[in-house]
This record gives sequence, structure tokens and C-alpha cells, in this order.
Amino acid sequence: MQKYFYLATIGLLLFSCDNKSKVEKAVEEIPVEMKVVRFEQAFFDAKPENLADVKAEYPDFFPEGTPDAVWIDKMQHPQWRELYQEVEKKYKNFGTQQSEIEDLFKHIKYYFPTIKTPTIYTVISEMDNDSKAIYANDKLVIALELYLGKDHKFYGEFPAYLRQNFEQRQMLPDIVSSFAFGVLPNPKDKDLLSMMISSGKELYLKDILLPEYSDAERIGYSEDQIKWSKENESYIWEYFINDKLLYSSDSKLANRFINVAPFSKFYLEIDNESPGRIGQWLGWQIVRSFMENNPKVTIQDLIKMNEKDIFELSKYKPKKNE
Repeated sequence: MQKYFYLATIGLLLFSCDNKSKVEKAVEEIPVEMKVVRFEQAFFDAKPENLADVKAEYPDFFPEGTPDAVWIDKMQHPQWRELYQEVEKKYKNFGTQQSEIEDLFKHIKYYFPTIKTPTIYTVISEMDNDSKAIYANDKLVIALELYLGKDHKFYGEFPAYLRQNFEQRQMLPDIVSSFAFGVLPNPKDKDLLSMMISSGKELYLKDILLPEYSDAERIGYSEDQIKWSKENESYIWEYFINDKLLYSSDSKLANRFINVAPFSKFYLEIDNESPGRIGQWLGWQIVRSFMENNPKVTIQDLIKMNEKDIFELSKYKPKKNE
């Protein structure tokens, strides 16, 4: 019996690997070529007297009503010039990143064939953590100043929990997050469970669109934060159940467990040990459990499904650590 079980397990693993390779082979055959426009180079390499030409070529990057003096000051200001030099050191050649983004869009087109392939625009923006990568139909705008490495000298005023994701490797997960914003409907219900599973849908998209990435990279945790989440999964779930939080629409719950934060807020001693957004992570595990137990469900089905239905069919039940 033990020998039979061993052989069956090996067979299942081989089948899974073969199935995965079929998907990846199909992805490789999808033609994707993306144009890259280096706006930050066009802007900072231009002279003030050529500003009108830059504005004419890139009108979308110059909001109406902003005086030319503002742009000329930005061109010439020593700190902006230094930031541009730092970006050039790391990304003067964007070929590797272009190839990675093209591979991502091959995966996107495999699952979403009608999606338009955008033009990539690289920029130096205002260091806005909420706008690191923006996908908008025919444009993909990437703010390179936020991918210089978590220990870069320009990030001193940012808290550590934000800085840890200012790495080059976070570029693709950020692009998927922006893509997900355009394809995932907002949850109809405002309770914690719906917010958790809606976030879980986004993270599951990263599972299938970024198959070579680790869980830590997909969600933007450190490996220690992933370890803590796994070790405490059953206790977190028990806490949500016992405090009757899952179906609560308390407006404070998003900031406690869903939104970007240095840690999650259980109001317990473990708070400082916990990563922020633990509700997102738990919702991810529920969605994974649902997809594992409902193999005929497509990603399009998952996107459209009500969060409560996903939970009911997920058979999610975390195991307690021994």
C-alpha cells in the first residue's frame, strides 16, 4: 500500500509539472513586442529652450495650467538632476526589464486574450508610493525613482515597511496590481471577509502571471514575514472567528488588516511581530484553497464570483501547528 501511495504521488507530481509546462509552452508562443519610451531621458536631457518640443511630443505628461517655469525649474534643480543621474546608473539600459515585462504580458494575454499590449513609458515622478506602476489600456507608466533599492539614500524619509518594496524585483508585482485594478470588480459587500477575498483574487493573479516569483515577492513581504504568517495562520483565523470580524463592516477593519501598514492591529502583544495586510494574505490562502478544490473554475470565473460564494466553496480550514 505504501509503495502504491508513493508511486501515485510521483505520478501526480509529474502530471502537475507536465501540465504547467504545457501552459508555459503556450505562453512562450504568444507574440508580444512592446515599445519603450524613455520620457525621463527626453525631459532631463533637453535644454530649457527645447521645452516646447518636449511638451509637443509628450502632451500627456504636462497637465494644462502648469507654467513652463515649473518644468524648467525641475529640469535644472540640483536634486532632480541628481535623482535622474541615480536612475540612469541603474536603468540607462532598460532591455532586461523590457524583456521581463514582455514575458509578463505574454502571461496576461494567455489568460486575457483581448487585453491590449501597452507602450511602456518610463518616468521620474514625485516618489508617490501609490503610483509606482500604472497600467491604463494602451499605456504602462513606470516611475523608476521608486525602484532604486530599499537602502538607497533618497529613501531616508520613507518608513521601512514601504522601503522594503522599492526594489527592482517589485516592478512586475506592481504592474500586476495595477492591471488587477482594471479587471477585478469591487466587492459588493464591505465586510472584512469580502475585502480579504477581493485582495486574494489580486494575489492569485500574481500566482498565475508571475509563476517564477516567490510568495514574498508577490505580496511584498520579507521571507520572515511569510514565515510568521504561515506559522500563525490558524491563530489569525481563530481570532477573526472568535471576535466575529469576518462579517463585520466596521470601517476600522480595513486599516487594521487590509491596507498598507507597518503591522496588523490585533491589539495584542503580537502586533509588532505581524506584517501589515495580514487580511490580504489570509484572503489569498482562501482563494488558493477555492481554486484547488474547484479545478474547473477559470480565472475569468473567479474574477466574477461573489466573495461569499468563493469562501463557501473553498473548504478553507487552516491546520494548527503542532
